[in-house]
Amino acid sequence: MPKSHKIVFAIYIVVWTIMAIDPKYPQDWLLENLLVFIFFPFIVLMDKKYHYTLPSLVLLLIFASLHSLGSHYTYAEMEHFNVITHFFGFERNHFDRLVHFLFGLLVFRILFEMISTSTMTLKTALLFTLTMVISISTFYEMLEWLAAVILHPELGMAFLGTQGDVWDAHKDTALAMTGALINMFFYQSYKQLWLLKKG
Repeated sequence: MPKSHKIVFAIYIVVWTIMAIDPKYPQDWLLENLLVFIFFPFIVLMDKKYHYTLPSLVLLLIFASLHSLGSHYTYAEMEHFNVITHFFGFERNHFDRLVHFLFGLLVFRILFEMISTSTMTLKTALLFTLTMVISISTFYEMLEWLAAVILHPELGMAFLGTQGDVWDAHKDTALAMTGALINMFFYQSYKQLWLLKKG
């Protein structure tokens, strides 16, 4: 594993550790981080197999760090986002919306790197990656709901972060899909990346 990759993983561990100190709602923090406990080791192992490019890992680092920030305060009460909420006169804190959008935008590339190794064409790789983003986003919304209902029903609204919006899950998934679709504008860049991975 390249030294630069180890630095990225180390930075995330530092960020995660800081955000794990005295979270606003400890039980909610634990629920938010259950998948982190699974996927961080998974990403490290997959890096050895797929040899991720540094830009993909940096983009993933940005997303994962924002998730850690959201889990520290809870997405619905991420106080550092209140300035934007008040400035635009929003009725709710849209930090969760931003992170769902950034999931599609930033995680797309690393998923593409894994998928491209087993696809015959660039367009197939892009389509499968888009489908993967939408599937993961939808699955997460269902998993989030089940975790709140089964593990800690009393945390329901704080964990789900619906903030009174009955269409919250739909909008979150749509934003993740929008973020993923933006990657299509970088077709030539993904073409070079696909050729690199196929080579």
